[in-house]
Amino acid sequence: MVTADFWLDPSCPYTWLTSRWLVEVSKVRPVTPRWRVMSLSVLNEGRDDDPEGDPEGYLWIPVRVCAAVEQEYGHEALGAFHAELWNPAHRDDGWTDALANALERAGLPRRLAQAGTSTSYDAAVRASHAEAMNELGPHVGTPIIATTTAAGTRVAFFGPVVSQPLTGSQAGDLWDGTLLVAGTPGFHELKATAHAEPKV
Repeated sequence: MVTADFWLDPSCPYTWLTSRWLVEVSKVRPVTPRWRVMSLSVLNEGRDDDPEGDPEGYLWIPVRVCAAVEQEYGHEALGAFHAELWNPAHRDDGWTDALANALERAGLPRRLAQAGTSTSYDAAVRASHAEAMNELGPHVGTPIIATTTAAGTRVAFFGPVVSQPLTGSQAGDLWDGTLLVAGTPGFHELKATAHAEPKV
């Protein structure tokens, strides 16, 4: 069994789909996800442009809540919260209510939603984000996955970015292919067709 560290910014629907893919991978490959936090807000600090269109800093709110969950209840709790945050059955909750409601559905206290408007967990966000950047560098986005291959080699990669859920053998095949590509010496980038809208 190998651990796959999965760094996520909770504001990204594509990241949610990739996280659902990794859960499916864990059913067909000896892989255990370990959920971690990264931040697009931190990633884009100091840039002249704003690729996320977030001049008010609203993207700090959900990532702070994620950091609070991880710090107080651990990686598995973070995974459960993230799973519920983009749950298609609850997409109409509204962003503020969505955080507290997702916490409750994940078996966590609703009070953790208050962390979103506090700076108490900013240091934890930055520290976890720095770990992700140390794996791969600042030229990527969310998610970042790092794991160990069967040969014992550490590999890290951005994505894969998927726009629809993948299950069963399809999920496993993408995992195998991603590890093969990411673990190839000298490899650094692969892109496919333009992004489709995420089916969440």
